[in-house]
Amino acid sequence: MSQLSKRDLARFKIRLEKRREVLRENIRAALTNVEQESYAELAGQVHTASDESFAALLTDMNISVVRKESIELQDIEAALQRIGNGGYGVCIDCGGDIAVGRLEIYPTAKRCMVCQARQENVRGGKDATPSL
Repeated sequence: MSQLSKRDLARFKIRLEKRREVLRENIRAALTNVEQESYAELAGQVHTASDESFAALLTDMNISVVRKESIELQDIEAALQRIGNGGYGVCIDCGGDIAVGRLEIYPTAKRCMVCQARQENVRGGKDATPSL
């Protein structure tokens, strides 16, 4: 069980729900924009190789933003679920408390700082044995 008060949980829930709505609207607008202005249409409006490259870059950036925001949206949904089941603010690895300061900065945090650092070191390959 988390050390967070009911007031803290309510505040984080409201914050996460507001961000969720912003992300949903951003994703909806971006997908609508992609449907309305596909790469083929952009490319058909350009006349030089640099214009075509720029059109491709804009399309790729739009897709990347949607992908990034979709991942953030999934993280928010998971955090809201943890709030609902009493697991918000509790590290998924060690079961210890996640510092309130960490949640203020990163409200979807699912690990305490120690476990997150350990996770990043493992994923980053720092714990891996070097090979030739």
